[in-house]
Amino acid sequence: MAVSIQRTNYNSIWLRKRASRFGAYVGLGVLVILTVFPIVYMILSSLKTNDEILLGGSFWPQNWHFDNYPEMLTAVGFFSYFRNSLIICGLTALICATIAVFASYALVRFRFPGSGALDLAVITTQLIPGVMFLLPLYNIFLWVNRTLGIQLVNTYQGMILVYVAFFLPISLFILRSFFATIPLDLEEQAMVDGAGRLTAFIRIILPLSIPGVMATMITVFMYCWDELLFSLTLTNNTDTEPVAVGIRLFVGGQNSSRYDLIMAAATMVTVPMLVIFFLLQKYMISGLTSGAVKS
Repeated sequence: MAVSIQRTNYNSIWLRKRASRFGAYVGLGVLVILTVFPIVYMILSSLKTNDEILLGGSFWPQNWHFDNYPEMLTAVGFFSYFRNSLIICGLTALICATIAVFASYALVRFRFPGSGALDLAVITTQLIPGVMFLLPLYNIFLWVNRTLGIQLVNTYQGMILVYVAFFLPISLFILRSFFATIPLDLEEQAMVDGAGRLTAFIRIILPLSIPGVMATMITVFMYCWDELLFSLTLTNNTDTEPVAVGIRLFVGGQNSSRYDLIMAAATMVTVPMLVIFFLLQKYMISGLTSGAVKS
């Protein structure tokens, strides 16, 4: 009798676990579909004619219309905007990661007066809406130009300076959490063997932190790529406008009713980010676990 009850309880627990796992898979599948469907629809719509999109025909293109892309590239001047975004976002990601590596390491390894308040201040900056800085920042840039003769509006350096200021706190947050998982014993063993603090950092800690650095750079790059408000305000010609501004001007211009070209432009902006993410996703994942080794 006792054995029968134990078997019944075991079967009940097993069924509950299977049901819970099945429910989790179903929920995850629904979430993936809801996330991926707009992207798939956008790509397929970029291969339809404008009339086909307006009429709301079948989900799949009746005729694959690849001419939308050459027409869009000619109408938008896409490569100029794309180049600007690569320069601005790439340099911003590199600068943020470089500063955050040293700053976050210092915050984790050294305790000094005010270190706790500094951590809190870094997080607090993310609670303030960026739009509140727009007008003061623009006026400061104009004052710098008038007083010091340094052009910041409508320049790469101005956009990079703004983005570094905005995205450095999140870079510090990511890398600080990563460095906290790296055992201190690794550095102590290196210093026992005669290495200095800097040598131990460069030869031991820095190689272990590559996944975290890559995760930080990818995150900052994607945030910069999607940002529109400040880039729309601080740039006003094709020499410095990033791709987000180019698409915004394209949508609001004479081609505003050409949904086929708009979908093609959106695809050209989105697909590179998807490719970068899928190629480097292992760094995003390993950045959360590398260094978490018990000595």
